[in-house]
Amino acid sequence: MSVPDITMMRIMGRWQGGASERLREAALGLFTTQGYDGTTVAEIAAAAGLTERTFFRHFADKREVLFVDQDEFERAFLGGLPESGDDPMALISGVLDGAATLFPEERRPWSRARQAVIIANIALQERELLKLSSLAFALTRALTSRGVDAASAALAAESAVTVFRTAFAVWVADGEKRTFADIQYSVFSRLRALLR
Repeated sequence: MSVPDITMMRIMGRWQGGASERLREAALGLFTTQGYDGTTVAEIAAAAGLTERTFFRHFADKREVLFVDQDEFERAFLGGLPESGDDPMALISGVLDGAATLFPEERRPWSRARQAVIIANIALQERELLKLSSLAFALTRALTSRGVDAASAALAAESAVTVFRTAFAVWVADGEKRTFADIQYSVFSRLRALLR
């Protein structure tokens, strides 16, 4: 057996998930080694042991392989929204708790590598900002449906997204050991202190 065959067997042995997870892993590996722009969908599919057709059943384009489905992303945040209450800061505290479920410790190495790829590519940075903007809109809508006035809802939603982005940047930093939830709580506490 050749070295590439053995390497591929090791990689395949690590893939416990389905096609989507395999494509994500293969894409990130290729983006890391040969750059985002230097990687094709065909190469990603081949590295995952799948076809291009399978790739496009899971993702609209190669950008999307780095991002969680938007509905799933928003559901994690909205799932933490308390059932009752109209205090915007208390409501976004629950929203942030929901967001923390997206980032268990075992996801940190992948998230670090993903973030390095995004930082190196303007189009991916724009895509990430668009997804975060959509999240802020969804949070604003959810808060106004709870009776929070539109301006307060928008401020609270944008604040939640800012806390999330800041916490994520700290969490993926080299040498950081704290959990995502702990970091996010600390960042949210700092924001509240600044607003006093």
